[in-house]
Amino acid sequence: MSTGEAQTETYQFQAEVNQLLKLVIHSLYSNRDIFLRELVSNASDALDKLRFEALTDDSISEHSADLNITVDYDADARTVTVSDNGIGMTRDDVISNIGTIAKSGTQQFLDQLTGDQKKDAQLIGQFGVGFYSAFVVADRVDLVTRHAREGADAAVRWSSDGSGTFTLEATTRDEPGTDVVLHLSEDCAEFADQWRLRSIIRKYSDHISFPIRMPKQDEEGNRTDEFETVNSASALWKRARKDISEEEYREFYKHIAHDFEDPLAWTHSQTEGKYEYTTLFYIPKRAPFDLFDRERAKQGIKLYVQRVFIMDDAEHLMPNYLRFVRGLVDSNDLPLNVSREILQSNRVIDHIRSASVKKILDLLEDKAQNDPEMYAQIWSEFGQVLKEGPVEDFANRERLLGLLRFASTHEDTPEQKVSLDQYIERMAEGQEKIWYVTADSFAAAQKSPHLEVFRKKGIEVLLLHDRVDEWLMSQVTEYNGMKFASVAKGELDFEPETEDETETEGADDLAGRIGKALGDQVGEVRVSRRLTSSPACLVLGEGDLALHMQHLLRQAGHHVPDSQPTLEINPGHPLLKRMAGLEDGERFGEWSRVLFDQAVLAEGGQLGDPAAFVNRLNDLLVAWPEAAAESGTESGSEPAAEDDDERTGTA
Repeated sequence: MSTGEAQTETYQFQAEVNQLLKLVIHSLYSNRDIFLRELVSNASDALDKLRFEALTDDSISEHSADLNITVDYDADARTVTVSDNGIGMTRDDVISNIGTIAKSGTQQFLDQLTGDQKKDAQLIGQFGVGFYSAFVVADRVDLVTRHAREGADAAVRWSSDGSGTFTLEATTRDEPGTDVVLHLSEDCAEFADQWRLRSIIRKYSDHISFPIRMPKQDEEGNRTDEFETVNSASALWKRARKDISEEEYREFYKHIAHDFEDPLAWTHSQTEGKYEYTTLFYIPKRAPFDLFDRERAKQGIKLYVQRVFIMDDAEHLMPNYLRFVRGLVDSNDLPLNVSREILQSNRVIDHIRSASVKKILDLLEDKAQNDPEMYAQIWSEFGQVLKEGPVEDFANRERLLGLLRFASTHEDTPEQKVSLDQYIERMAEGQEKIWYVTADSFAAAQKSPHLEVFRKKGIEVLLLHDRVDEWLMSQVTEYNGMKFASVAKGELDFEPETEDETETEGADDLAGRIGKALGDQVGEVRVSRRLTSSPACLVLGEGDLALHMQHLLRQAGHHVPDSQPTLEINPGHPLLKRMAGLEDGERFGEWSRVLFDQAVLAEGGQLGDPAAFVNRLNDLLVAWPEAAAESGTESGSEPAAEDDDERTGTA
């Protein structure tokens, strides 16, 4: 420390403070607007401290009336001033709390409280770096403060340009409180503006419980000597639900979500006990444009601490699959990190997150049960995102699966209206599995050859055609004790029927010939228990991805291991009967490859060589009369069949 003229003392910041100052100025705050939020929050702390201390100290109670925060500016001088008439600081307080970032007067004050005092104090800002956010926009910061227990001559002036030193000198201040004067840098002169400051206050500090005042303007836009309150100074979510009208809830949603439409639904609760916090969550009417971009989609939950806005997009407070939810959490005791931008993961946050998810699921279940039309609207907007839930949130998997909706063969329409509970209620006698098929479109799912035997037996199948479905079903195995099973994977355990599904004579030999012709393109060729009208289909292994999903992953640059599907054939189909009569091995091989390629296309896969498929098919069509003669049938006629059913399908 060195002493200069006019009783000015120059101090060196602590070594670690210099390092943290650079972090604060250049890295810690990505949004420069935050400086005003931090200074207003500090001022609110000071007012809270004075109000609390006045309860037990008559000597300062006279200062506890008309507590407020004032934000002023001077465009010509390029300054912004934030003032309060709160508790103020002594000279030692200034050195301790402002000269050392690692300390915080607010935190020390909280540490001294016990019992109900801590509850009543309603203090925020557990870290002391907020003040230094001023250097993000200012070349120099001056602070004048007077403690409420000291006289006017005991005020202190603190000044620093943030370069590593600060000065202290004695001064006077008529009333207790603090003035923070920011000398804005040239590139931040825009902040010395009435409307810019008001908009920042409105965004970040509208619900501070003390009035925030700014100079009033006349009709021509010129500032006057009068001041007016620019924040609402009340928090809607802190009021009792019975005192809030539906219109107020809707208008508040539009304010925090920046939405022009009313929300579909909301849930509001106040929790007291071990942890005290308030939540207000909304379900929007429309999905945001970036809903399906998991990396860039913004979380819609705002975090408040004691009614002070701390951050947008509080991803720690809501899981990714609920990223469409809008609203806020206001906590009395939620810990924050040094920048107030990233939440520290701990049991308090885990508790709030878990309880918040349950509140949202309660709301969705209520709408699904009591307002099916509204839930159908919610599902049409956010259903694909909700399908991420059972995979990401194991603790709530059963509840989330119960909220999912699907299309099915019951109605054969693209609308996703069928719940798993409805499916189970309609299950056929003796049915033990929830059957589904995945495809890249509803039409592909609806026309899948794998469904043929299920339709014939009257067994309902879920038609899954969203991109997320294949991933979802690869991760979940059962619901309510019922196993999920794909109609397109593995071998069916259905008993063959005495009619068309009965294996015809020579079918195994035919399957062997086709398998030999296809070589390593297939793992096996076998007689199908799935098909009744199609000639063939591909069957994947239980753990294999659907062909359309394999194609999407390869397009995205992912490595997908090669797999050998099983080709199932329907020996009763006219095409297979005709192939059975072919003696020309080369011609038989060409038909076998066409049969395989058709099955790949029907499954939603991509052909490795589409041109070769077209050429091969054209050659076979040109040679059709010769092939028909060789198989013992007249050109263009159908082979003999025992009944009309055998003539269905594609030749």
